[in-house]
Amino acid sequence: MGECMELSEFDKLGRLDDWVSPNCSSCGIFLVCSGQCVVAVPTPSILTPTFDLELCRTQLEKEGFHVPVEDFEIPLRTALESPSIRRYLFFNSSLFHFIMAPIMYVVLWCAVYSSLHVYLDESIVNLWVLCLCVSFIVVIVTVAFILVFHCSNKEINVNTDVRLVKVNERLIGHDLLLGVADWIEKCTGKMQLCCIFWDLGPCLQTLTETLEKLDLVSDEIKNKLKKRMSHLTVVAEVPPSEPEDGESSEEADEGHPLLGRGRESHALPKKRQEVILTQTFNLLPDFTLSCQDIANDLLMIYSAVYVKLLVTERLPTSFHNLDLERNHCTTASLCLCQYVQYKLLQ
Repeated sequence: MGECMELSEFDKLGRLDDWVSPNCSSCGIFLVCSGQCVVAVPTPSILTPTFDLELCRTQLEKEGFHVPVEDFEIPLRTALESPSIRRYLFFNSSLFHFIMAPIMYVVLWCAVYSSLHVYLDESIVNLWVLCLCVSFIVVIVTVAFILVFHCSNKEINVNTDVRLVKVNERLIGHDLLLGVADWIEKCTGKMQLCCIFWDLGPCLQTLTETLEKLDLVSDEIKNKLKKRMSHLTVVAEVPPSEPEDGESSEEADEGHPLLGRGRESHALPKKRQEVILTQTFNLLPDFTLSCQDIANDLLMIYSAVYVKLLVTERLPTSFHNLDLERNHCTTASLCLCQYVQYKLLQ
């Protein structure tokens, strides 16, 4: 399959009404290329971010992508629909940061002014000079606060982007990649679940060749990947190990008083069922695998953040030592394999 494929004519109603990025506009013919947005489903309320996954899959079917439920809705519900992830999506959204900026300015201004007003004599410093100095200091701190969050939104997010890795591993078999895009438009928060068409073959071949040229077994490349991917960890729930029969009965006798043992012995299995064990997994690739397998893992790890930056037009524009002629995405400054090279190998 090439970088473009034929599809039915784009149905713009109900699919791209709220879309603002030119990356998702129809090319006007019956072709869709790598990086082209196929479906963008907005959340009905950014305060409680949820996405209509059934509607999204239906719209994908209209565009010719027949994705089964086990490859789309089931892993997406696991990744995005837990209450903790919904809260995180709101508190980490651009709208929340937009609201927090003026609140932070007012709180800091009052705190700094009240602190300086106590220690400074009014006869030494005029009131308007004090207010001007306080405003200048608080503006600098607030701008720094905004820049920090703006830059952090361009990085891979462990709580959202990494959770979508398993979803994209399934969707790439249908030539699709998925990500959660979030931005501000006219003082209004926008959050959408975006599916783009992507032919992984060219990117996989290019990144595999790059890894082979860089000699992946060298310590320099290994240390560079470990340094830049050490923070990418996933915490997964694992079932508790079953104790042996003798150990189980002994713990039961020691854990309950002699009196009333008959009433409380029924509660023991229930308590054991409520025990949840977690294990931390690092996403650093296994260097014993082939270069092609490592390249595939790296592309999947950074697929969701790439989709997010692509549709919000926040991909890097200043870079060096990249072969721009091998860009497999005509709608962006970098394709997926170039973005992985930019983040990890430069």
